[in-house]
Amino acid sequence: MRLLIRWLGYLLVAAGFVALVLDGARAIANGHLRFTTLGDVLAALLHDGYRSLGSMIASNLHPVLWDPILLSVMPVPAALLALALGFVLLWLGRAPEPRIGIVTRR
Repeated sequence: MRLLIRWLGYLLVAAGFVALVLDGARAIANGHLRFTTLGDVLAALLHDGYRSLGSMIASNLHPVLWDPILLSVMPVPAALLALALGFVLLWLGRAPEPRIGIVTRR
């Protein structure tokens, strides 16, 4: 399980760096800084399903999950979110520290 968590963490960190490089290249080309948000990424991936995503979450899961929680996460830059989630998964998937004895090899 730890291997899967670390693999997903590395994948998200790589995706975060790719999104950061793309945003930087776009900022150089356009002359102004604009980050790709999570809402932009979901709209590009889900196409027409993005419009019905809010009503689907509100009706199937809980209305509070969509309106205050997920709508406040949508304007977050995708690179920042991917990097943060990736580093958290890498931290969670790390090898456990030895609990007893003195470790002489470090």
